[in-house]
Amino acid sequence: MQKDIEITMAPEEIESVSILKEKLSVALKIDVMRISGYKILKRSIDARSRKVIYRLQVKVFIDESALAEIVNVNYQNVSNAKPVIIVGAGPAGLFAALQCIEIGLKPIVLERGKDVKQRRRDLAAINKQGVVNTESNYCYGEGGAGTYSDGKLYTRSNKRGDINKVLQAFVQHGAPDDILVDARPHIGTNKLPQIITSIRETILNAGGEVHFDQKVTDILIDFGMVKGVEINDDHKLYAGAVILATGHSARDIYELLHHKGILVEAKPFALGVRIEHQQAIIDAAQYHCDIRSEFLPPAYYSLVEQVGSRGVFSFCMCPGGIIAPCSTYENEIVVNGWSPSKRNNPFANSGTVVQVNLEDVKGDDPLRMMHFQAEIEQRAFRLGGGNLVAPAQRMVDFVEGRLSVDLPKNSYLPGTKSVMLKDTLPDFIASSLKNALPVFGKKMRGYYTNEAILVGVESRTSSPVRVPRDRETFQHPQVSGLFPCAEGAGYAGGIVSAAIDGVNCANAVLKTI
Repeated sequence: MQKDIEITMAPEEIESVSILKEKLSVALKIDVMRISGYKILKRSIDARSRKVIYRLQVKVFIDESALAEIVNVNYQNVSNAKPVIIVGAGPAGLFAALQCIEIGLKPIVLERGKDVKQRRRDLAAINKQGVVNTESNYCYGEGGAGTYSDGKLYTRSNKRGDINKVLQAFVQHGAPDDILVDARPHIGTNKLPQIITSIRETILNAGGEVHFDQKVTDILIDFGMVKGVEINDDHKLYAGAVILATGHSARDIYELLHHKGILVEAKPFALGVRIEHQQAIIDAAQYHCDIRSEFLPPAYYSLVEQVGSRGVFSFCMCPGGIIAPCSTYENEIVVNGWSPSKRNNPFANSGTVVQVNLEDVKGDDPLRMMHFQAEIEQRAFRLGGGNLVAPAQRMVDFVEGRLSVDLPKNSYLPGTKSVMLKDTLPDFIASSLKNALPVFGKKMRGYYTNEAILVGVESRTSSPVRVPRDRETFQHPQVSGLFPCAEGAGYAGGIVSAAIDGVNCANAVLKTI
């Protein structure tokens, strides 16, 4: 017999199997010896009251064996199968490749950047010297932006596809089992590179291909049908299907499509700053304590406020994390955040952004939102003074319109410069933030403080361009065999939703190839 039940546990009890089984027996009103096994289905922290607890949803096996759940996929050899070109080795591209193998197609993954090991050198140059390699950085390279940007797996994309399939694949390739049950699963930047390498090895061992330093410079089309791609302005690769999974920062791909007369559309996105506090401030606010218990993880927050007609919201919150320079071109500032698996840095940061609507940027150019985004990033670079030094301001100083005399210690390695951030941000963004931040302070004790720093600019929240596709076939309406995919095409946001979209695109290819 099996029963699903919810129980609560104190943080100091959460690692105790004996206490867990005792609570299950009391809740089910059965002898503890009758519990032959259990499986935690979901685990979350409830900090709504002063006493913080864990809530667990548990499947309990009573008087029967708890069968082990077999989840590993045996990938077939596809060396001689029909080829599918996949442009981009981010989560969408990699999971599209895994799915291609499952369904009997040969993936050929082309990545403009380097493998995860080689990327480290370029990231070190970004952080220490302020030098951007435009083909290898936090956004470009094996694993995409997610590899060195935290590894959050939380998503609301329940209707898009099989979330559990994606999480199970991560576990098969080395991720901790906890991601299958945690309400906000997280792998950590320090662990993701090994997992991404394992996924690549699976693709190669099954007869697929993964090529680095292979930048797609043209898409070959004949009579409205994809024939393949041109690589590095040099050689051509042919296939009847191309999954375009280039991520939200590949502006050259949008320019290429537009230049070739392939339909692209302007898309709303969000723009703002990354805000950093001492993690202890967030812990005290969320856990209602002076010092966080050793049995609790660093606290998380999510804030949203409507200011007039615009939403202002926190985005990609990183407990125990750092702010990272994520520029992909020279002379621009883009910031993001990430956390290691232990989330043990002393700072907590989050993007805090404002909606940018189509009517905010005048004109009918389908790339106008992208150009607007780039203009703000370049302005931030100029105000920072170069070498990826980021413009910054203390929170209360920003709201009250004062230049910060100095800046608090922070995690952004290239350095920060005290400026008036209103000179970096469009007026409607700055005014929306100024109205929202004090309100956030009323919602979360300690949030609104001059000990918090605002670092500009957080601008790559999502793609400012949509590459349209048919809802049923997933193909571009003008080009048969071209499958716009995930974040870069405007159909995903984050690792899991991008991976799901990659799976869906691979399945769509099978129906047409």
